[in-house]
Amino acid sequence: MEHTSGALIVPEEITAVAFALDGVITDTASIHAAAWKRTFDDFLHSRARAVSEPFVPFALRDDYLAYIDGRSRLDGVRAFLASREITLPEEHTGADPGSLTVAALDDRKERFFLDYVRTYGVTASPSTLTLLKALRHARIRTAVVSADRNSAAIVKTIGASELFDVRVDGRDAERLHLPAKPDPALFLEAARRMGTPPARTAVVADSLVGVEVGVRGGFGMVVGIDRGGQAAGLFARGAEVVVSDLAELTVTGADA
Repeated sequence: MEHTSGALIVPEEITAVAFALDGVITDTASIHAAAWKRTFDDFLHSRARAVSEPFVPFALRDDYLAYIDGRSRLDGVRAFLASREITLPEEHTGADPGSLTVAALDDRKERFFLDYVRTYGVTASPSTLTLLKALRHARIRTAVVSADRNSAAIVKTIGASELFDVRVDGRDAERLHLPAKPDPALFLEAARRMGTPPARTAVVADSLVGVEVGVRGGFGMVVGIDRGGQAAGLFARGAEVVVSDLAELTVTGADA
């Protein structure tokens, strides 16, 4: 399916926009993917040696999109391990504190991610920043939503903190016991904090599960960003608008 042409955000209809962080505002989606590959390849390589089986690496595109993208970290670990018919305990036990667990793989991934961020930095999407400024000019409220517990530091690093009225992230999810995607709880919390009903709030995401969140939450507009030839999938999950770049999205009245 082709991308949407001439897509508009109309302030009379949409009074707030909630943005996913990774892959929408920043390039951190690729950093997350690299950290996951390093985590799982190290684990799979060690396991292959231990059980005398062939090493089958983590597929950066297929495995990441199928099992990791859009999920919470722990759910991603569980889903990928299940795809390889591997079962690990959830947490360390007192009897064997050195055992490998779902939580241990999650911790490894987080360390690798932060190491990559410190080494290579984070880049913001210029078109997303331009859109955010246009939304502010049109007096449309904005939120950044992420399951990442480090979202505040990442947004600050790219100099975008002042472009958001609200931030909801992994720390809020833990504190409020909010379920992970595809449940829309994080985005619904963002709409609540912005004081806008979901029906007048847009969601912007670049993953299939992110689009599903927008639909399940009853949001008034769901925008999918097609970074890798998955426009058909984004439309199938319920995206109203699919663009390759947010420069294709116009805010009416932003230049008034």
